[in-house]
Amino acid sequence: MTTDKSFYVTSPIYYVNDAPHIGHAYTSLACDVLARFKRLDGYRVRFLTGTDEHGQKVEKSAQAAGVDPQAFSDRNSAKFRNLSQALGLSNDDFIRTTEPRHIAACQEIWRRLKERGQIYLGSYSGWYSVRDEAYYAEGELVTAPDGEKRAPTGADVEWVEEPSYFFKLSAWQQPLLDYYAKHPDFVLPQARLNEVMSFVKSGLQDLSVSRTSFRWGIPVPEDPAHVMYVWLDALTNYLTSVGFPDTKTDDYRAFWPADVHMVGKDILRFHAILWPAFLMAADLEPPKRVFAHGWWTIEGQKMSKSLRNVVDPIELAKKYGLDQVRYFLLRELPFGNDGDFSHKAIVHRTNGDLANDYGNLAQRVLSLIARNCAGRVPTPGPLDDADNALLGAAHGLLAEVRADIDVQAFHEALDRIWTVVRAANGYVDRQAPWALAKSDVPRMGTVLYVLAETIRHLGLLAQPFMPGVTGKLLDQLAVPADQRTFASIGPGSALTPGTELPKPTGIVPRYVEATP
Repeated sequence: MTTDKSFYVTSPIYYVNDAPHIGHAYTSLACDVLARFKRLDGYRVRFLTGTDEHGQKVEKSAQAAGVDPQAFSDRNSAKFRNLSQALGLSNDDFIRTTEPRHIAACQEIWRRLKERGQIYLGSYSGWYSVRDEAYYAEGELVTAPDGEKRAPTGADVEWVEEPSYFFKLSAWQQPLLDYYAKHPDFVLPQARLNEVMSFVKSGLQDLSVSRTSFRWGIPVPEDPAHVMYVWLDALTNYLTSVGFPDTKTDDYRAFWPADVHMVGKDILRFHAILWPAFLMAADLEPPKRVFAHGWWTIEGQKMSKSLRNVVDPIELAKKYGLDQVRYFLLRELPFGNDGDFSHKAIVHRTNGDLANDYGNLAQRVLSLIARNCAGRVPTPGPLDDADNALLGAAHGLLAEVRADIDVQAFHEALDRIWTVVRAANGYVDRQAPWALAKSDVPRMGTVLYVLAETIRHLGLLAQPFMPGVTGKLLDQLAVPADQRTFASIGPGSALTPGTELPKPTGIVPRYVEATP
């Protein structure tokens, strides 16, 4: 495909000392929907995910497991690659921060910062959380019930004193505030931008960007006694994937700056403060947007290993179906908010929205065509107001859904699609084509054609969310593979009367809990 439109979306790179859980799946699936939507809308897309493999936390976890950090990283990175495959992600790249290409990119951005006078050598003394891979000022700490100091996240902190290189973050306080003012959609949702701006306005201090007390990291150029701060290392992965440090490649010119960095709200400050400051200081463009989504609780409880309520997304997909999980996670709550996962809720969405509303609509229409139109797309006659209203709603969906996707309002996009699903079901009930088959065959043909065209549009637009289910639907409408992009949406493209259709089968089964 030749296009001058490009789109670059990234998930965070996931810590290799974590096990994949529903939170990882949520972020990655949101990125996947964005990537699929943009491809269908005529964009050249790059979707990046991968693993973050350096830092003291990884080194300690490897020691506890009795293996060296590289072997530990190899083993656990594979789990996230498997997650991508199990979720059917359409990522174009899977990056590991231990790759030579990434090490080269990190060392180059360090050199650029150093050459521009943005890094200087000093010594660090202060509080550091290994779990958070973050430094904390004294005023940010909280005193736990046991009297020990903790990070605001509840993580343990330790006092660190060591030689360190510093990044002149304090010099970028006003430039960051100016950038936020000029780009009000740089952080979404808006409330998250307000949090970021408030933090920056409170004052930024220079940031320690190297460590000497452990070895598992990328060596600082010309001073290998230091390894680079894990966040400078990790954030640079977004540049690595598009060919940095070579900024003249086709990929770099097409995809940088990134369109959306998708992150959980816990790592927003790193992406919305440190990352743009690093980039501007290195004379590189910041990303266009950072979207910080919320967290899932599980049946009303915080997800934790100790409570044994960590949800494995692969097992979840095996239990309910991959597309059912994709739909549920992106429909159940406004994207950006916190929400609660429950098995009862996913069953409700599967049986109500998907099987009853969407699947039953398709099954009814296709079965009526098979039974009354010799299994061929019927020929429509003159359209009345009810026909035009339903077709108009279907034709207008793309512009509305596109606007939602462009601000990552996935729940709104799905709600718009389901508004037309419900309208189509109401149209079926009112028009009663099964009765028209006995009293007015030409009108029946018109009604069934309008419905077939409507479900074609619904199938096309729901593809990014449920590629498997919609693929089955479009197959049963005999829509050719080259007519499944958004260019085929609207009155200019339509089903061809007389086209032979395959025998209809259900596209979304109801979920029935197995009984002993």
